[in-house]
Amino acid sequence: MNAESHSIAQLTQEKKVQLEQAKKRKRLKKHIEGYLMISPWLIGFICFVLGPMIASLYFSFTNYDMLSSPAWVGVNNYIEIFTDDPRFVKSLQVTLIFVFVSTPLKLIFALFLAMLFNMGRKGTKLFTTIYYVPSIIGGSVAIAVVWKQLFGNEGAFNSVIELFGIQSVNWIGHPDFALSVLILLIIWQFGSPMIIFLAGLKQIPTELYEAAAVDGANKFTQFFKITIPLLTPVIFFNLVMQTIGGFMTFTQSYLITKGGPMDETLFYAVYLYETAFQFLRMGYASAMAWLLLVVIAIITLILFKTSNQWVFYETKEGK
Repeated sequence: MNAESHSIAQLTQEKKVQLEQAKKRKRLKKHIEGYLMISPWLIGFICFVLGPMIASLYFSFTNYDMLSSPAWVGVNNYIEIFTDDPRFVKSLQVTLIFVFVSTPLKLIFALFLAMLFNMGRKGTKLFTTIYYVPSIIGGSVAIAVVWKQLFGNEGAFNSVIELFGIQSVNWIGHPDFALSVLILLIIWQFGSPMIIFLAGLKQIPTELYEAAAVDGANKFTQFFKITIPLLTPVIFFNLVMQTIGGFMTFTQSYLITKGGPMDETLFYAVYLYETAFQFLRMGYASAMAWLLLVVIAIITLILFKTSNQWVFYETKEGK
């Protein structure tokens, strides 16, 4: 009986081992299938994102003109950026002004239109689509060319103001107005955050507004006591995404003003492009790119660190 029991126990143990091995093979198969499914994205990420990032980090410590082998110079590129490059300071200043002015204004207009469309009036879907179109094609060459024609010395905007006796101005060629023209273009492209705001507004229960109205709260009070607090997660998301996008703005400045006049619209991305592909200083441009990443990371970190002071998330009772 002891031998028979031992034999049964041994067979049971072998069965367990076989089952465990089968489970491992099944898990391995699932893992392989998963990696195969994401392999196109993974290969693209390694080849076109991670690889270039590592290469640019190396180039940032070299003198590289893309025509000869890179020569190691250590931190000289970074030292030159901070001590002997006034155009770097100017481009960073212009970009910061652009981001901190255009982003809030864009979000305000986007929220205003989203609230209008959230009223559910006739034709809302059509107008939502119409207002979203500029965001789809806003970064294209065609829109930049059209904007340049509108605000040129003989553009349509000057033709309109001349009807009221106002003297025409070369808006994109004047140092005092060129940046404002580009900011106006970015504000006009509020379709993307508008759609996100609209989705957020639809998630706010109408019962809250009805209860507030019964208590005597007017529309103004409802907006600041109900809409804004419950919409803060969406506002935070749009703020972060639009801020990051603002720092990478390139097409509008490069095509409309070429960074002029007098570098008043020299966005950071435009100066980086000129440094790399016009002046053939790829190592120096790589250092600029990493500094831009640091600036964006710091500002994004500040937004996240301060979000707990004004962003309110719904929590379940008992949690």
